[in-house]
Amino acid sequence: MAQVQELAPGHPGVLNAAGMRELIRGEPAAARPLLEKAVAADSGSATLWLNLALANRDLRDDAGEAAALERALVADPRFYPALLQKARLFERQGKTKQAAFLYQAFLFCLPPGDGHPPALQAAVAHARQAVEGHLKATEAFLEGRLKEAKARHPGERMERVEACYETLMGRRGLYMPAPTFMQFPRLPAIEFPDCAEYPWLDAFEAATPEIRAEAQAAFSQASQDFQPYISKPVGAPLDQWGELNDSRRWSSYFLLKNGKPVDEHLARCPRTAALLKVAPLCDVPMHAPTAFFSVLAPKTRIPPHTGVTNTRFIVHLPLVVPAGCGFRVGAEKREWREGKAWVFDDTFEHEAWNDSDVPRIILIFDVWNSFLTAAERDLVSVITHGVQEFGEGASPFAQGG
Repeated sequence: MAQVQELAPGHPGVLNAAGMRELIRGEPAAARPLLEKAVAADSGSATLWLNLALANRDLRDDAGEAAALERALVADPRFYPALLQKARLFERQGKTKQAAFLYQAFLFCLPPGDGHPPALQAAVAHARQAVEGHLKATEAFLEGRLKEAKARHPGERMERVEACYETLMGRRGLYMPAPTFMQFPRLPAIEFPDCAEYPWLDAFEAATPEIRAEAQAAFSQASQDFQPYISKPVGAPLDQWGELNDSRRWSSYFLLKNGKPVDEHLARCPRTAALLKVAPLCDVPMHAPTAFFSVLAPKTRIPPHTGVTNTRFIVHLPLVVPAGCGFRVGAEKREWREGKAWVFDDTFEHEAWNDSDVPRIILIFDVWNSFLTAAERDLVSVITHGVQEFGEGASPFAQGG
């Protein structure tokens, strides 16, 4: 070190190394002037300003520490070590609210992954604890105000407000549509559209006993026709589908497949076939509609995945739903109720599970996204079919993770 200092006494790297050596030895008073010279030689280095802040911390100079941290964050506003140190400074000063905001910023700017050194892992755990405590305190502060505000709007639906509030408070994850093929811009992104907008579902719900009987008859009399829903060829990337590929643990009995009727199956299920004829099914030549009975075997989970396009919605009509079955779309979990249909946007990440000891059976089919105009539906159909024609038969609606 002495030789290097003699060769380049004013170099910021040399000054920084010498200063940090003194700091590690427990001599912050000796370290500070060296680090001050380092930042004077290179005022744009966030690391040098942070090291000066650490020297000021050890000297219990809060004002000097704060000033150095500000300069570090001017040099790099996302420099997470400086954000962490500023949060710690606020915490030492009893400014818990300001500390929580800085801890949140630190967590946001932290590089992804878990391969951090133990000291940083401990800091991450503490930062998360501080942010969680702040959110709980915020909720307690807002509880009375929210109760009073809701009382001003009796009878009004509050689902969207609740979702907004839960997301803000960190109790609800934030998910965005992520289709594997086509994203149609400027459509509302809603996990579960309001079923009141789809009055034709009433006919399906009313016919649930008949549809269930047809599904169960097919399952018992033509079980060989229930094929694995996931069937990827050898050499294809399986990703999350490894356990279910070519497995009857998740099987399907198709009534309509890729826009074509499966006549033999439709003939076995006349009531279901009649209802599908009048539903606003998605219509894309060679791709849609698709309708099938979906059977999820006991103790089976469908892993998180996303659908191909937000130009369609998916309909579920639960037929046989034992206890222990569930479904998640984005941040919202629901339990199926036999005979109660719902519509959802499958371009949000979603998953399903059957923890029971008997199979779960539902009717699934796709309909147009109700926010598309007739002209938009027509052009989406032309584009999608054209992609397949140009690709010589490769279907962009093919199963994907």
